[in-house]
Amino acid sequence: MSTAEKAVRPVLIDGEWRQAQHEHTFKATDPNKNELLPVEFPVSRWEDCDAALAAATDAARELRQLPKEKIAAFLECYADRIDAAKDSLVAAAFAETGLAKNPRLADVELPRTSNQLRAAADACRTGNWAMATIDTKTGIRSCYESLGPVCVFGPNNFPFAFGSISGGDFAAAIAAGNPVIGKANSSHPETTYLFAKEALEALKESGLPKATVQLIYRTNHADGERMVADPRNGATGYTGSRNAGLQLKTAADRAGKPIYLELSSVNPVVITPKALEERMEQIVTEFTGSVLMGTGQFCTNPGLVMLQKSDVSDAFIKTVSEKFETTASGTLLSPAVAKSLASSVEKLCDFGANLITGGGEPEPDRCAYANTLLVTSAESFLKNPEGFQTEAFGNAALIVIGDDIAELCAAIRQLEGNLTGCIYSATDGSDDQACQALSDELTPKVGRLLNDKMPTGVAVSPAMNHGGPYPATGHPGFTAVGVPASLLRFGKLTSFDNIRPHRLPDLLGDKNPTGNTWRMIDGTWTCEDVS
Repeated sequence: MSTAEKAVRPVLIDGEWRQAQHEHTFKATDPNKNELLPVEFPVSRWEDCDAALAAATDAARELRQLPKEKIAAFLECYADRIDAAKDSLVAAAFAETGLAKNPRLADVELPRTSNQLRAAADACRTGNWAMATIDTKTGIRSCYESLGPVCVFGPNNFPFAFGSISGGDFAAAIAAGNPVIGKANSSHPETTYLFAKEALEALKESGLPKATVQLIYRTNHADGERMVADPRNGATGYTGSRNAGLQLKTAADRAGKPIYLELSSVNPVVITPKALEERMEQIVTEFTGSVLMGTGQFCTNPGLVMLQKSDVSDAFIKTVSEKFETTASGTLLSPAVAKSLASSVEKLCDFGANLITGGGEPEPDRCAYANTLLVTSAESFLKNPEGFQTEAFGNAALIVIGDDIAELCAAIRQLEGNLTGCIYSATDGSDDQACQALSDELTPKVGRLLNDKMPTGVAVSPAMNHGGPYPATGHPGFTAVGVPASLLRFGKLTSFDNIRPHRLPDLLGDKNPTGNTWRMIDGTWTCEDVS
């Protein structure tokens, strides 16, 4: 690597790559070797944040005046450039995260990323997210519009699909007409830098304001909190640890600024005895495949399993334990993730969970930890439900054994909010009564309820809810995945009262400008055909 390539990476502010205002730098880690990578990245001072917010404010003003077609064209151009840059993006993400090049990065996450950008472009073009409502009797019309600069904090586990300037929050914010200031995750800054390069070129090709996309790699905690609370910031999207997210939320709430958080989730899976009697081997395979997929580093990883005590529950635990022991442990994203996983397992043991297999210390020469299975009783769980819901982010799971369905229902009532919850039951319907009782308790606790299906996959579907009650997210009414609903987080509802027709947004005119957007007119939903 040349001297120039080893230099501190520049930040992207107001359409220019410039040296950051910084005092400190950091490096990402190659988790397959547990070694620092050579490129340095700046920890920006407030001056960089201030400059980015000022430029984004100007860009927001320009974006409000542009045709939505132009914003949609940028998203599509950017998606095309991402597809073309596949090899370099995959190589960088593999080096920084250890995630498999194939199929994970190249064949699954990258096409998902470019496709969700295209879906966002369609929502932007049609306005199908904006809930256009027209009341001709009162002369009042309303719709969602852009709200201003959006800060996006990306997570460590999805460098493409949830990245700060490539993922779902980014796509939704841009499609809603807002500029984005991306804060890269420290686990994959080079990957984010490469995305930013493609985004900047797409901005130039599509003619959007040059500060529509900006990039900062890291700030200190105080400046991060100051940024989300700044009067110029419209809203924030954050995916990451509960502690850091709540610190940002405290700052944003104090300033009255919206912040949409995805924090932590153990994603409970309840399996009835009759389901195990019917298809034990299949459920074991599905569970072990789900909990160990991506070394357990999915926000929808099934980290908590609830069983009714029986001969089949003992057999399930024994078989899962054997699967864990005979499956090689995967690479974790960083030394911090490995250390956190070991700490969480130790805490669960201190609370009284029995270690069935795994545990111990992380591997020294690789970011890795033994596949870990723990078991506790529902009685113990009910005595310390908060402790036993400690999220062990990685290749680990806790099984809770209840004496009967009533005790499992009692345990479910003590659950915190989760992204997902799942119930496996008999296919012949013989345990439908028990299943209904479990479902009645579980549904209020989750954003997505599943039957006979592990929760790991998050389909990019308009019907998807990737959200849930706290602490899964900061607000149960919004989703981070699923266009057009995900755009609502970054919109402002505006009513136009007695506004002259030529001053109305296109969506609120007497004629539907796109023809494929539903609008409510005098209480009736309508979609005009303009073909």
